[in-house]
Amino acid sequence: MSGRNFDHRKQWLVIRIKELAAGFAIDVCAYAVMSNHYHLVLHVDLADAKSWSDEEVIKRWTALFPSNGKLIETLYLNRKSKTAQKQLHKKIEERRSRLSDISWFMRCLNESFARRANREDECSGRFWEGRFKSQALLDEKALVTCMAYVDLNPVRAGITDALDSSDFTSIQERLIVHAKQVKNRSYRQHRLLTRRAAKHLLGRQSASRQSRLKSLSELPGVSETSPSLPISQQSYFDLLDTTVKALSLLKDEKEKALAVMEDKQSVLGDLNIGTRSWLKGVTKFHRYYAHAAGTESSIINFHKHRIKTGEKFKHPDKWIRGAKPAKQLFGT
Repeated sequence: MSGRNFDHRKQWLVIRIKELAAGFAIDVCAYAVMSNHYHLVLHVDLADAKSWSDEEVIKRWTALFPSNGKLIETLYLNRKSKTAQKQLHKKIEERRSRLSDISWFMRCLNESFARRANREDECSGRFWEGRFKSQALLDEKALVTCMAYVDLNPVRAGITDALDSSDFTSIQERLIVHAKQVKNRSYRQHRLLTRRAAKHLLGRQSASRQSRLKSLSELPGVSETSPSLPISQQSYFDLLDTTVKALSLLKDEKEKALAVMEDKQSVLGDLNIGTRSWLKGVTKFHRYYAHAAGTESSIINFHKHRIKTGEKFKHPDKWIRGAKPAKQLFGT
């Protein structure tokens, strides 16, 4: 152990995530930066990317990659030429696709962070252990459970026992944004707004450079009859606050933990998630799924869609990974 404190690097990562989100057609729903890894919940807004004009694509790409953007700018200035026009259209559509691609987002995030950390350490070579892992969140149950799983990382790790001291998480950021809007603040809110570890969230941020967190009211539901998530921001705060209390009891007093969660049965009922399933999900979400997370029917439909789009499986109908635990967790 070096004994060094690397919290400033966690701040780098949070700021870079939000800078990239401002340029990409990607919204940040949740994040948690830990000592040796981080978690992200992202929403790709394809409709937004398709609505951008050619000029908007060029502007966003050039802002993210100044030197790389010179070619496309040159083609744009010479667009009266048919050859340049053809190449320009191809380049713009390629950039538009990349600006709505999670792989490109993660590549930009990890590469830029690795270079900065290596410069600070005066070294070179690989910084990250391997490529990032991703899961598709197929329905609102999976989305809210995964967001909570991410937000509760410091609590599960024993780093803190409260949401407002869960540094470098989206739940802390949401609480800070809420506290800023409250006129008659509580003692906890005053303390939160002076927390040193959250200074990257407390200063003035340039709206043109950093994207804000996607609010719960803006997150899409799963159907036309359910266009948005059936949970408000305050309900989410309360649900996670109660979950923190339940997690402290879960290891030694499981029944008491379940009894604590019963107070939030109405909120979980709106999501159609049982208390036992909720506690399993927010503690062991990563163990249940492979490529996608959701109900059993969502996972089966996702598997069929992958086959339809040309993905090859050795035994396509033999076993769908994640379907059985999904049934245990969320039902059908």
